[in-house]
Amino acid sequence: MNDISWEEPFCGEGNSCFRLGIDDKDNAYIAIAGAEDTYLTDTREALRTLIRDIKAGKADHLL
Repeated sequence: MNDISWEEPFCGEGNSCFRLGIDDKDNAYIAIAGAEDTYLTDTREALRTLIRDIKAGKADHLL
């Protein structure tokens, strides 16, 4: 199992809290807070691109 360093949860309204994590093998992780054993993983670069695209408004149609 990977040794994941999780950030503090990012929480919206209600119970929608997500956590981001990284490991020493350049992998990034996204999980629901409290369910970190079930996660989505990709490279740090992929996570970086996702965050930049969200900040640029490319996912606004999902809101």
